[in-house]
Amino acid sequence: MSETTKGSRPTGDRGADRRGVAVAGAMLLACGALVAYGIVGSDGAPTQAAAPARAVPAAGVTYEVLGEGTADISYRGPGGDEATVITGARLPWRKTVSVPLGASPTVAVTLGEAGGTASCTLAVRGRHVQRATASGAFGRTTCSGELPASEADAVPAEAP
Repeated sequence: MSETTKGSRPTGDRGADRRGVAVAGAMLLACGALVAYGIVGSDGAPTQAAAPARAVPAAGVTYEVLGEGTADISYRGPGGDEATVITGARLPWRKTVSVPLGASPTVAVTLGEAGGTASCTLAVRGRHVQRATASGAFGRTTCSGELPASEADAVPAEAP
């Protein structure tokens, strides 16, 4: 049995109390480190809350590649500056995407070694903009257009 003195705990329990305080302190320190990591981030720079996504004005663009066989196609999509590449796309091929205003919608076609003929067309908001044709082995063509920098600069569509 452990000894007790007046107004104190048994001497045998002091070690257990100190261990509990040490464990609690270590856990508190670990939690503080996790919170600091979340605030600062792994690269040491303070993190910022994700800003709400802003709607970017865009125009509907339809790309079309006509022909037979396959072709490599690249086109500008919703990313604006980034091109999407499709290798060996089966023709005919058609894709409608939203392209941010101010970007230039573009579709490029490359035929393979077997050649052939393929044509690209580009329409912005349903209005034909350009058509071009590629032929022969590794033939290439590109269709592109311009979008206004903002909605205020856009030419309104004609009423039917």
